[in-house]
Amino acid sequence: MPLNFTAIDFETANGSPASPCAVGLVRVRNGKIADSFATLIQPPRPNDWFHEGNIRVHGIRPSDVIDSPSWPEVLDLMLGFIGDDVLIAHNAPFDMGVMRASAALLELPLPALNYACSLAISRKTYNLDSYRLNAVAYAIGHEEFNHHDALADADASARIILHAADRHGVDDLVDLLSATKQVLKPLA
Repeated sequence: MPLNFTAIDFETANGSPASPCAVGLVRVRNGKIADSFATLIQPPRPNDWFHEGNIRVHGIRPSDVIDSPSWPEVLDLMLGFIGDDVLIAHNAPFDMGVMRASAALLELPLPALNYACSLAISRKTYNLDSYRLNAVAYAIGHEEFNHHDALADADASARIILHAADRHGVDDLVDLLSATKQVLKPLA
């Protein structure tokens, strides 16, 4: 399996994992960033309200998503972009939880995709005081990004995986997972 994957990041409207309001996806092919996709999302009801704390983190307000596609529309677009790629996210249990909870809320099926976590891989690759996305990104020299922007965060996750692979001297995802004692986990 060459270094091919899709990095993903969600922002949520409130504390419910079934409240996605933005998603960013970054496709990597043969160890290079090849494409990206991002959109705001109308969070599905009844989780279509915004908590002030979430707004402070990502800056997305209810007025920003009024004309945005619905979760079912975005899920369809996302799955078309992802194809059968392995998903990578920083703190993947959160992002996979958003996908699962949002799909379950509207009884939408998810494909049998696998995922890995750039946070877990970072912990086995770097010796840092913090493994938060921005701290790891800064440590690898990726300092110019808008943290908590879904596309920028997905891009940072992709760059962390590429840097970690280089650091471990591997050129495919299987070898990177082996070197960091990680395994692919099933989304559905």
